[in-house]
Amino acid sequence: MGRFVPKCVLIDLSGTVHIENSIVAGAARAIDRIRKSGISFRFVTNSSKESVASLFTRLVGLGVNLSPGDLFTSLTATKQYVLRKNCRPMLFLEENAQQDFKDVSMVDPNSVVIGLAPSMFNYEKLTEAFNCLKNADNAELIAINKSRYLQRQHGLVLGGGAFVAALEYSTGLTATVVGKPSRKFFEQSIADFEGVVVEDCIMIGDDVQDDVAGAQAIGMKGILVQTGKYRPGDETKINPAPYLTLPSLVDAIDHVIELHSNGCET
Repeated sequence: MGRFVPKCVLIDLSGTVHIENSIVAGAARAIDRIRKSGISFRFVTNSSKESVASLFTRLVGLGVNLSPGDLFTSLTATKQYVLRKNCRPMLFLEENAQQDFKDVSMVDPNSVVIGLAPSMFNYEKLTEAFNCLKNADNAELIAINKSRYLQRQHGLVLGGGAFVAALEYSTGLTATVVGKPSRKFFEQSIADFEGVVVEDCIMIGDDVQDDVAGAQAIGMKGILVQTGKYRPGDETKINPAPYLTLPSLVDAIDHVIELHSNGCET
């Protein structure tokens, strides 16, 4: 049997590193440890409620040691997709998140980009998006993600996926999902790490579907952490099961560093 030595670690943010404006216990120290270890790592997030710059500022304010290059977000991936496909999107996003699309043409929209936008999740706005998709030639519904739910300080809340599903149902379209668990998203997140392929990577997150199952489907190992949206029994909901289920990011980083130092039988 071979020995698995991780070359790259992908780390989810919301629910794994922080919950809204609170840091998960021990997360900042764990991130310092992975940085000092020399193992390549990147934060990969489906966060779509705020701009990348706003997210970066918030994380630094919580005591997370990071540089802009450490972040790969579904907003970034969506903008790249829109520009590549020459889409002119109607943005179903909060005003803060729309800042990342300032240089994208939105004249005579032929697509809808939808993320987590609580202030826009109402009948009138959904109808506006519906009509955009029904009236444009070759219209495309672009979902930044299809998150089922996420953790807030007071408990679980609906993710944007419910509203993507509403538009799919009414328009008859199938959304293009850009963020996790998209294969392309994971591949893009490691593209600039020289010599790293998906089989060299470990994904750490609190979402058993989008983080763990998505990563494992393309050959990564997935560690499910019992923070954020995790609920008892989540690890039994996917097949194959998570590579590991651990209490927190602290334990996951400890394991990764141990693997990197000593290797591990697979």
